[in-house]
This record gives sequence, structure tokens and C-alpha cells, in this order.
Amino acid sequence: MLVLVAPGQGAQTPGFLTPWLELPGAADRVAAWSDAIGLDLAHYGTQADADAIRDTSVAQPLLVAAGILSAAALGDTLVPGAVAGHSVGEITAAAFAGVLDDTAALTLVRRRGLAMAEAAAITETGMSALLGGDPETSVAHLEKLGLTPANMNGAGQIVAAGTMEQLAALEQDKPEGVRKVVALKVAGAFHTHHMGPAVDKLAEAAKELVPADPKVAYVSNKDGRTVAAGAEVLERLVGQVANPVRWDLCMETFKELGVTALIEVCPGGTLTGLAKRALPGVKTLALKTPDDLDAARELIAEHSA
Repeated sequence: MLVLVAPGQGAQTPGFLTPWLELPGAADRVAAWSDAIGLDLAHYGTQADADAIRDTSVAQPLLVAAGILSAAALGDTLVPGAVAGHSVGEITAAAFAGVLDDTAALTLVRRRGLAMAEAAAITETGMSALLGGDPETSVAHLEKLGLTPANMNGAGQIVAAGTMEQLAALEQDKPEGVRKVVALKVAGAFHTHHMGPAVDKLAEAAKELVPADPKVAYVSNKDGRTVAAGAEVLERLVGQVANPVRWDLCMETFKELGVTALIEVCPGGTLTGLAKRALPGVKTLALKTPDDLDAARELIAEHSA
């Protein structure tokens, strides 16, 4: 069984969208999305520097657009057994599952990015990844420092979130067994109480949408469970902004569903890296450029539902 996954914020790099816009019809699709949400996606995906695309209000719609565009390039043969996304990638996954059409997904993520950027501006906050260590020990240590385990990514990785002062304290006082603390390229403490103001704004945006039920198994960050109702998917997308990402539980569900292959859409790499460690024996492929499409199609032919 094939699982299709979409990465979250921090996966973007300057110019990563450039080769994808050379595919037939891609530039026109991106231009239409840009008009719909009032953001020049092509500019940010091809010409903007790292600081510009680190901006939450830019990064999030850019990632969703890239994910939808790269998945579409695989054609109608792409029939995953399940879909999931990490953090903002859950909106990309909702588009894959048919819960939201492409324009609705981009409209929602644009509102999400703006709301989260506003919430992040209230207090200077951030996120750092902990590499190695025992999860229970690390979580207890983070809570002692006033930090939130915002992403439980599995494969020995936890992401802590909180104020910059709390993160600085973590650098000086790592949990036992943690090899390294790595600051992430994000602009706030996402998936924590610091994002509370964004939840209300996203809930208002969600009222304007009419979700459909997922056409394939949709695995939720909230608890790793599959969600069968479109309305519940949308409700979870709203609450997820201020709640931890349980990617570890998502990967456990992939196992239970019988995953044999996993494809991560553009800009791929992060989730395939986690899968290689947490899902031994599962074939993985990251869509970084269109040069990866042929290999992805071969994987689809071997493992599609």
C-alpha cells in the first residue's frame, strides 16, 4: 500500500519551485492560485530569499501549492491507500483526499498563515528539534523548562516550542541522551498555546468552506487516527494550529494499514527521512524536482492501492 505525505513548514528553500513551473500548465495553475489568494506564489517560489520565504504567511501557502502541483504531475495513476501531512501539510493532504478543492485549500492556508503570523508577533517565540534521547525523559525535561513538545515526530525526534528565552535555556540544559538541539526555520511556537489567537480566526475562515468526505484514508496529526468525515477533517485542521503534531502516531497508523511505500511531495525529504528510521522495509521517495517523477511513477505502479 502506498501512502502520500506532505511536509510542513521549514522544508522550503529558495528557488525550490523553479523546475516545477517548467512543467506543462504548471505556471498557469500557480498564477491562478496566486490571483485567488492575493500572493505571488511564483515570485516567492523562484526569486525570494530564505528570509522572505521564512515568513509564515508566505511559507505556508507556498508549501501547499508546491505539494498539490507536484502530486498532480504524477497524473491519474496516483491512487494512494492513505494520505497525511505534517502540520500545514495536513491542508495539502486534505486536497489530495478531495476534502477541499485546490483553490479552497490555498484560500484556507493563506488565512492560516496570516493568522499564525499575527499570533507569532505577539511574543518572540520559536521551535527547536531535539535529536536523540528518550521521549518520556525529554518531554518531562521540556515541561520543566516551560516548553511544549509541539511535534512528536517519532524516530527519536521531538520538536520543542516556546519563547526564545526558554529555547535558549534548552540549548544550555539539554535532556539526558539528547545529542543535539537544532533551531528550526520557523517564525513562532506553532502547535502551542501561543497560537490560540489564530484558532478563532481559522475557525471563521473554515465556516466559509464546504468540505467533502475523504476519498482515501486521511490520517490525522491529532492522534494518528483515520478520519472519515470531511467536516471532522476541517474541524481538526482548525484545532491543530494550537495542538501538538503526533507524527509518531501517524506512522504507527501507516504500519497498521499495511504501508509498503511512501512518497513525500515537494519539497520532500524531511518525512522520508523519518520514515526510513521508523518504518524499516518501507520504500520511500521524496519529490525534490521533476527529475524524481519517473522513479515515483515506478513506485506507484508497484505499490498503489
